Amino acid sequence: MSDATTTALDISSLSAGYGRYDVIHDISLRVAEGEAVALLGPNGAGKTTLLRAIMGLVKQRRGEITVRGTDISRMPVHQVARGHVAIVPEGRRLFLDQSVEDNLRLGGLHLRGDHERVQRLLNSVFELFPVIEHYRARPATALSGGEQQMVAIGRMMMSDPDLMLLDEPSLGLAPLAIENMAQALITLRERGRSILVVEQRVDLALQVCDRIYVLSGGRIVEEDVAKRVNSEGRALIDAYLG
Repeated sequence: MSDATTTALDISSLSAGYGRYDVIHDISLRVAEGEAVALLGPNGAGKTTLLRAIMGLVKQRRGEITVRGTDISRMPVHQVARGHVAIVPEGRRLFLDQSVEDNLRLGGLHLRGDHERVQRLLNSVFELFPVIEHYRARPATALSGGEQQMVAIGRMMMSDPDLMLLDEPSLGLAPLAIENMAQALITLRERGRSILVVEQRVDLALQVCDRIYVLSGGRIVEEDVAKRVNSEGRALIDAYLG
C-alpha cells in the first residue's frame, strides 16, 4: 500500500541527455512511499535515460530530483548509490565469475561495517528467493537467466535503498521466470518498498504496479492508475508502444 503523504521520488521539470542534446524533456513524475510505478514507452523513448539521470549517470540540464526529501539532482553517483537509489540494470550485469553471495554482498558494500545489518539484508534476500540461498556458493554464470535476475534484484535489496529502479526486468526471461519476478516485486511493494520499473510488457506493469506513466519522444504523454486501465486505455498504451 502506498502512503500518499510521503514521496519516495519527486521529479520536477527534468531535462537531461548526452552531449549537447536532450533526450528527455520537462519530465515530472512521482513515486509515493511504498508505491510501485511503471514507466512504459517504445524503444528510444528515453526510459533508460530517465533512470540513468536519477542515478546521476546522465547530464542533467534542468529540473530537480528528490528522494525522500533529499535533493540528489547533482549528487555524485557513488553518494546516490549509498542508500538513496539502487538499480537492476538491463541485462543484470552480474560478476559472472563471482559467487552468488559475493554478488549480493557487493550491493551492500557501503554497509560493510554494519555486519548485523548486512546479515539481516542477506536473510531478507534469501527469504524472498529461497532458491538462490541453495546456490550461494555457485558462480553466477552457473545460474539460469531467471535465477540471475533474482541475484540482481537481491543485490539491489542489499543496499537497502529508499528507491528501487528496475530497467526491463522481464527482458529475455522465460514465462515462469517472469511470473516469479513479478511476484517478488509485488512482495517488495507489500513490504513498503518504493519501486520505479521500466517495462515493455504492459500486462506485467499492470499486474505489479499501482500507477503507470507512458513516455514517448522523451516526454510524459499519459499517466493513469493501473487498476483503472480498461480495454480502451490498454489500446491507447499499445498505440504509443507501437
